[in-house]
Amino acid sequence: MRKTGHKRWFMLSLVTLGTILCYLTRNTISAAAPTLQSDLHITTQQYSYIIATFSACYTIAQPIAGYLLDTLGTKVGYTIFGLMWGVFCIGASFATGWKGLAMFRGLGGFAESAMIPAGLKSVTEWFPDTERSVAVGYFNVGSSIGAVIAPPLVAWAIYIRDWRLAFILVGIFSVLWAAGWYFTYNRPSKSKSLSREEYLYITDGQPEKPKVEKVRIGRLLKQRKFWGIALPRFLAEPAWGTFNAWIPLFMVHTYGFNLKDIAMFAWIPMLFADFGCIIGGYLPGMFQKIFGVNIVVSRKLVVTMGAVLMILPGMVGLFGSPMVAIALLCVGGFAHQSLSGALITLSSDMFDSNEVATANGFTGMAAWTASTMFALVVGALADTVGFSPLFAVLSVFDVIGAIVLWVLLKSPEEPKLVTQEES
Repeated sequence: MRKTGHKRWFMLSLVTLGTILCYLTRNTISAAAPTLQSDLHITTQQYSYIIATFSACYTIAQPIAGYLLDTLGTKVGYTIFGLMWGVFCIGASFATGWKGLAMFRGLGGFAESAMIPAGLKSVTEWFPDTERSVAVGYFNVGSSIGAVIAPPLVAWAIYIRDWRLAFILVGIFSVLWAAGWYFTYNRPSKSKSLSREEYLYITDGQPEKPKVEKVRIGRLLKQRKFWGIALPRFLAEPAWGTFNAWIPLFMVHTYGFNLKDIAMFAWIPMLFADFGCIIGGYLPGMFQKIFGVNIVVSRKLVVTMGAVLMILPGMVGLFGSPMVAIALLCVGGFAHQSLSGALITLSSDMFDSNEVATANGFTGMAAWTASTMFALVVGALADTVGFSPLFAVLSVFDVIGAIVLWVLLKSPEEPKLVTQEES
């Protein structure tokens, strides 16, 4: 086996830590939701407005963040966004009602929108094609780790003081991480401590692609391969938004969970989401060996597997046991993060490194548009029809998304991938 250095994995650990803090910021409010409803007299529908405000700002900012990261570079761009989401998280601790929370979570959504494009761009810079899906799986695992930490952290903060303490601590940690990112991260070509052997291993594994001097957004949005990724992400993201924002309230409203129960059980589906991130990162390589398919087809197979597994959490309304519900949500967490990692990585397979963050920003915009709309649907219907029918709808979305992926996205070997507009 060829011996190489480990600097790329160190850089990936920085990306993963940023993802953990970003999702810890995001999930702190969902873990605190039952207490917020009581302390600030927030209704379920008003809570949905807070979530939708975050999602809407995240949606609008996705292409902006991607473009700024491609323009400013990963080092400076991600530092700025990391500082912002830390400050806005601290600001949320001063809110006195749902409108104040909505404002600060909206600002946080704008800042946090850089997380996936920045992570993907850094992986594109630091990893050869053969390791890219594994790397994306590891940095994407941070999203679930943040969600795992949030319930016990919030419960602890409420126990020793109040929910505001959790927002302050997470915000401070995020600001410190952003400073560390700025003084540590560099592209391989600018890293003084990177060995020549590892540098050649990274660059030799990144095949030459046509370089574009400037990202052309109009050209990007006309490409079939863009919509082949954007539409499946549009259909898949409402599930993850629901898992992140609504599981604690779902368990409270449906099964009568209290704060102790939330701290003990609400994080478990996110632990399985961690497994989905990691195992999902290795699955494309396994499918390539087993079925003899190319990398793009192997990622499609991962998305398909995840979509089929997502049928199980859609059946949560058929069971009255909270433990069965947790188990089905665990399957959902694993399934979604497996397919999500594959969808995100497809952008790095299909687009040039100079435009990958922009492309991912726009596909993320499509994803979060759907998440925003579905959050409002949940807020409007959860108290009347319940959560169970909504979980069933999410399963249908994922299956349709997998079908759309196979229909629209062609592998590089297939001539239909490159159209006259793309050439």
